[in-house]
Amino acid sequence: MRLGLAVAIGAALLLSLLPARAIDRGKAEHLDSFTWNRTDPWFGGFSAIEVGDDGLSMTVLSDRAKILTARISRDGERISGVTPGQVHKVRSSRNKVLNGRAGDSEGLVVAPDGSLYVSFEGIARVARYRRLGGPAEVLSRPKAFDHMARNGAFEALAMDARGRLYTMPESSRAADGTIPVYRWDGRVWDTVFHLDQIGGFLPVAADFGPDGLLYVLERKAGTLGFRSRLRRWTVTEQGASNEETLFQSGTGRHDNLEGLSVWRDAQGKLRATMISDDNFLFLQRTEIVEYRLPD
Repeated sequence: MRLGLAVAIGAALLLSLLPARAIDRGKAEHLDSFTWNRTDPWFGGFSAIEVGDDGLSMTVLSDRAKILTARISRDGERISGVTPGQVHKVRSSRNKVLNGRAGDSEGLVVAPDGSLYVSFEGIARVARYRRLGGPAEVLSRPKAFDHMARNGAFEALAMDARGRLYTMPESSRAADGTIPVYRWDGRVWDTVFHLDQIGGFLPVAADFGPDGLLYVLERKAGTLGFRSRLRRWTVTEQGASNEETLFQSGTGRHDNLEGLSVWRDAQGKLRATMISDDNFLFLQRTEIVEYRLPD
């Protein structure tokens, strides 16, 4: 999400001056927060992350239409470094490099067959890429997508074990104020259930974990910085149930977390890896944050 420049600068400045509040309410255990720094022109604005099953490879997406593959180095539980691989530009269906509003790429899924799906916020849509750097295959768009808020559409994108995609708008809401969740079954999008919006937090990332549960990362921005929350649900044909809040951070505990990947580590424990969008502001930081989750 591209925040208003004045709001983002003010929040980042205050965040840099105040001590982080080490408050995590919930069942998850904070393992590590790694600050990733580079001076490359492509670096920053990361809005999505997918971590490989080994926990040592990742694919990240920038909200300026770039996808990067990288290797993660670890020292026990902690991330000790990140080695970038190739940088690929996100393209249109005509194989043109996307930019501006059309290139506001936010959500990412790496499918089992190696293809990628990307959700966009500026112009609400989801596209499939058979290979990195290849042309887009834009999925059909229902009329509901035409009425999404310009800066409040699809930051979150996830795929279940059956290969069905799920997305939800960041700020556009149903008439009753709930968050509509759309599912792509390979042919059409349907609204399959709604999630309650609680406490002003907005959904910015989603993933189905290896346990089959739907995880949603939410963010709340304020003048004193950012707060993050991670919730999960059991999803069936009847809808979403058994909601749990796994953590809710205090202001400034983390930067602007926008990407989420849930996987199992070598000990078989569930882990959530998240990445922050620095909005390309020098007062913010790119953070890779990890929590251990309960089964």
